[in-house]
Amino acid sequence: MLEVFLLAFALSMDAFAVSIGLGVKNREFSKVLALKVALLFGLFQGLMPLFGYLASVGLGTIIESVDHWVAFLLLSAIGGKMLYESFGENTEDEIASITNRVLLLLAIATSIDAMAAGFTLNLLDLNPFVSMAIIGLVAYIFSYIGVFVGSRGGGYIQSKAEMLGGTVLIGIGVKILFEHTM
Repeated sequence: MLEVFLLAFALSMDAFAVSIGLGVKNREFSKVLALKVALLFGLFQGLMPLFGYLASVGLGTIIESVDHWVAFLLLSAIGGKMLYESFGENTEDEIASITNRVLLLLAIATSIDAMAAGFTLNLLDLNPFVSMAIIGLVAYIFSYIGVFVGSRGGGYIQSKAEMLGGTVLIGIGVKILFEHTM
């Protein structure tokens, strides 16, 4: 069960970083904005792993002998991408105004990683639907907090959140690989 909380935490760091940027951009804390961001990001972070999970179940016996390698490579790639992005420019700087459409696009963009991570859920020996609910709830909480922190001038935390999330995802991938090869 610890793995699903670590996975949820790591996946939420991307949404958390974007939420901080939205809070910084808004400058004044808005409960309405925080709730919109939290609901959209939480919903997409919670639902996207379903697609990855269903793909892994569909491919089950075909890739069973290498599924741990696939999980390791996916989680390492996602984690590496998050680490790389932690050193770059923030997408939120390019947003002219925070509209519902922009929020929807950001929710989808930050949850693509969750879809790929969903591929690994059957390797964690947990109920995938409970895992998805936990991922969505954790993303909801971190997104709400992110808007609040950003509106209070906490933009310097953005890159550190992505860096931490990327490191945790790589760690989970390594753990899965070791458990299935040792």
